[in-house]
Amino acid sequence: MSSVRQEGKDRIIFVTKEDHATPSSAELVEEDPNDPYEERGLILPSGEINWNCPCLGGMASGPCGTEFKDAFSCFHYSKEEVKGSECLEQFRAMQECMQRYPELYPQEDDKVQQEQSSETEQTSQDSASAETSGANSTPASEQDSDTTPSSTEGSAES
Repeated sequence: MSSVRQEGKDRIIFVTKEDHATPSSAELVEEDPNDPYEERGLILPSGEINWNCPCLGGMASGPCGTEFKDAFSCFHYSKEEVKGSECLEQFRAMQECMQRYPELYPQEDDKVQQEQSSETEQTSQDSASAETSGANSTPASEQDSDTTPSSTEGSAES
């Protein structure tokens, strides 16, 4: 005999060996192709672009969403020998829009420059702190020679 219990949002079902011995009576519900919330891929069964696909990473809804949709649609529906070759103006418009929002759409070069500047800044901070600590201290060898007599003089007298 199976048992069911609810723990928070989870429903835990324990089944017996006998429960598994009989065929399941569960009926699968047919997917509704018109359900706008149904998870689909990038291209819907109708051939249209699924602008809600998580694979687009929100590009279709950002400040350059219109330009992105124009460029992507042009490319998707392109019939040219070199696919998308007639879409240069749409892609140029999208790129110009993205350049107006560098905080949302960082360029690869920008990412590399940001990483390098962070590393350079850290290195310069490290070297500056090393110089500061070095300027305030006298090397141990100089301290020893000024304050203590050399050990060779004492051993020669005895």
